[in-house]
Amino acid sequence: MKTSHKIGAARLIYHVAHAGRSLLGRTDRETVVRDGITYDLDLSQGIDFAIYLANVYERQTRAALRRLVSPGSLVLDIGANIGAHTLPLARQVGPKGRVLAFEPTDFAFRKLSRNLELNPDLASRVTAHHCFLTATDSDQVPAAIYSSWPLEHQAGLHAKHLGREMRTEAAKARSVDSVLAELGGRPVQLVKLDVDGFECDVLRGARNMLSTMRPVFVMEIAPYVLVERGASLDEMLSFFVPNGYKFYDERTEQPLPSTAPELLRMIGDGAGINAIARTA
Repeated sequence: MKTSHKIGAARLIYHVAHAGRSLLGRTDRETVVRDGITYDLDLSQGIDFAIYLANVYERQTRAALRRLVSPGSLVLDIGANIGAHTLPLARQVGPKGRVLAFEPTDFAFRKLSRNLELNPDLASRVTAHHCFLTATDSDQVPAAIYSSWPLEHQAGLHAKHLGREMRTEAAKARSVDSVLAELGGRPVQLVKLDVDGFECDVLRGARNMLSTMRPVFVMEIAPYVLVERGASLDEMLSFFVPNGYKFYDERTEQPLPSTAPELLRMIGDGAGINAIARTA
């Protein structure tokens, strides 16, 4: 399903919920516990509202992460946003594991930090990086990146996925390989990658990880956002296929094509598919 269709459906439900809460004198700000994890939510935001609604946000991705993440492992959450996957991952890796969460926008990083504060036992297993992952630590950080999906109609939203760009004033440029070098070469077991078109930027700075550690990736493949960032599906695949990666459907784990033309035939404009990439 296209993101715009998901947001459209969420908007309808949100307006009903918002009206009902207003009658009871309640605002869009709500602190909830979902699956034993506490979240501070703004219900006018798409990710927050999906967590509020019985934690329906990316259920299939959460299920895939539960299958794939091992206790005691090092996991990267690239595009952490408010921590919807960061916190469950911290629970999965256990007290001997570690989650590195990367979020470049000031807006989402504040929300991520707040949700970590609300879950101190899990937060102790997380290192949150307010940075933009790219080829080198000296690269320029984009002034704004999509990290807000408002459920109220607003001007200036993305024409296809209905997101809003948010500022990155406090974010630094880092590369995955330089961050991992500071950890003394501890191997990465899994990477959750969701960066709305910046995948190639991230992967340019992760060549050593890809060639030596070869972690499992859980990721969205959305060709239209790659093109918007001056990249392509061919370029993204060039980081994976030569390193022995193959692609699988996130839900069924059935094999997916590993060539751009075949994948493009499966994915409509303005849409994406959730995939697992791993070596044989």
